Amino acid sequence: MRQVLLDPAALEDLQWWLQKDRRTATKILGLIEEAARDPFQGRGRPEALKFELSGCWSRRINLEHRLVYEVGEDILRVLSCRFHYR
Repeated sequence: MRQVLLDPAALEDLQWWLQKDRRTATKILGLIEEAARDPFQGRGRPEALKFELSGCWSRRINLEHRLVYEVGEDILRVLSCRFHYR
C-alpha cells in the first residue's frame, strides 16, 4: 500500500467536505484508501488524465466532483477532491 500525501489544496477540499457533507467526505476517504492499494482499478472509474494534468489520474466522487491524484512507486499524492479538474 502506498503512503498517501495530501497537497494543501486537497487538504482544504477535504476539510470543506467534512464541514458540508460528511457522507461525501467518507466516500472520498474510501476512494483514497482504494487508490493507495490499486491506483488504476476499482470504484470511481479511474481515468488517466491528459494535457496539463498528464501523468495524473482521477476517480469520480459524484457527477460534479473528482478525486485527482498522482501515483509514485511508494506514494499516492492527492491533488484535489472538489470540483472537476483544476
